[in-house]
Amino acid sequence: MTAQDSKLGDTDDKIFVGKGDEQAWLTLALANRHGLVTGATGTGKTVTLQVMAEGFARAGVPVFAADIKGDLSGISEVGEAKDFIVKRATEMGLKFQPDQFSTVFWDVFGEQGHPVRATVTEMGPLLLARMLDLNDVQEGVLNVAFRVADDNGLTLIDMKDLRALLDAIVPDAGKKAADAGESPLADIKKEAQGFGNVTKATVGTIQRQLLVLENQGATKFFGEPALTLKDFMKTDRDGRGMVNILVADKLLQSPRLYATFLLWMLSELFEELPEAGDLPKPKLVFFFDEAHLLFNDAPKALMDKIEQVVRLIRSKGVGVYFVTQNPIDVPDRVLGQLGNRVQHALRAFTPRDQKAVAAAAQTFRPNPKLDTAKVIMELGKGEALVSFLEGNGTPAMVERVMIRPPSARIGPITPEERKAIMDASPVKGKYDTAVDAESAYEMIQKRIAGTAATADAGAAGGGGGILGQIGSIVGTIFGTNVKRGRLSTGQVIARDVTRSVTNQVIGGMAANIGKSVAGQVGGSIGRTLVRGALGGLLRR
Repeated sequence: MTAQDSKLGDTDDKIFVGKGDEQAWLTLALANRHGLVTGATGTGKTVTLQVMAEGFARAGVPVFAADIKGDLSGISEVGEAKDFIVKRATEMGLKFQPDQFSTVFWDVFGEQGHPVRATVTEMGPLLLARMLDLNDVQEGVLNVAFRVADDNGLTLIDMKDLRALLDAIVPDAGKKAADAGESPLADIKKEAQGFGNVTKATVGTIQRQLLVLENQGATKFFGEPALTLKDFMKTDRDGRGMVNILVADKLLQSPRLYATFLLWMLSELFEELPEAGDLPKPKLVFFFDEAHLLFNDAPKALMDKIEQVVRLIRSKGVGVYFVTQNPIDVPDRVLGQLGNRVQHALRAFTPRDQKAVAAAAQTFRPNPKLDTAKVIMELGKGEALVSFLEGNGTPAMVERVMIRPPSARIGPITPEERKAIMDASPVKGKYDTAVDAESAYEMIQKRIAGTAATADAGAAGGGGGILGQIGSIVGTIFGTNVKRGRLSTGQVIARDVTRSVTNQVIGGMAANIGKSVAGQVGGSIGRTLVRGALGGLLRR
């Protein structure tokens, strides 16, 4: 089937991307082999990204993409039949048909889209250490803090929870007077010291880095209700994939927060989705713009995990497309996983630019008709060198093509149009209001005030007939009516088996109420936490 034979150029199993001497088709069954879109500023990368996103959405594949400049928001509005668009479509044998796509806007700061939140527990120590730019010693102390929180049922939801926990594990300075009494947090401090030398100076450094992160706006990111990733993987009433756009113009002002946030999302998808094998089309396509920020100064341990996630997430039915200026921005071991390539023009003004041109040319399967390195520097706006995977999974020979025009609007939408889309959003109201549940901060404050044990003992032992007996039994099982310095037998049992018990006893409730409440309830009853590939919470 040719481009002329199908609506807007796409077929049931392919996306029509562009045309030169040959037509460039992206095969949906091979789209989860990942891809790379590169080129200098102003060469048409964003339009190419929009063309690909539209093609996936038409095929019923949900899309997630970061919108750095605001230009991608136009995908939500009907395209305009401008002369240059109609002319290019006609030259390719297409009949331009204006279209628009169901879109959900997201924003970490909650200003131009629905808020995106994660709990500190879900972020995990590895990614949080990356976000805070910690050294090995500081990262080690952060891991100790997370382990203490896991062992003591201290749910880490927001930044104040993490601050309170870090304060709690700091060792007491000097010797106390004989009548001073034991600190209400003595067991936490002792446990932390048992994992290694936790010093006040190291904790102080982490606290200062948290302040830097808070000043960048991360306070709004950590909290509840936390994002449910299945909300990214929906189709509209017509069976088209929803286009999820992360408004990232402000977020990009904090590059480390931006990169770590997107990496967290990728790791969450990796952990949550089941194995899918080879599918006719992906479950989700993830576009990672300004991808070089992900790899800048990344330590080897994190690079190993990134490579692992990119390599293995393909089997979960997720395609990852990195968008950046130079191919050399992406490490070789990750670059080798990116089978579908679109290369816009590069300019060789510096030795590094010349190296990038040579590297880009070498990554393509040669075409005897093209001098790839020379063509890369000659490409006009909207032109690209393209090599997509063919039926047997091998790269096609590189072709010089003109990228087809998008069918939705090119360029940003107005604030009024954005508001209308958000008001009609399928997730309106679900994430818009933050919830401050009882978590580590409140638990620690109760212990310091000495009220928790008294309240628990009064509730469990104050008579009350059958209710009092039930309270006593529950208190014994979960350890609320025993001294906090050591775990009761019931606490040990609860901590080790709560995952299976929770699934059987309150699983239905958690499924109905949602991830947010499940996080609050599950943490408070001492569930065992298992951390996944990138240090986040693995929910099983």
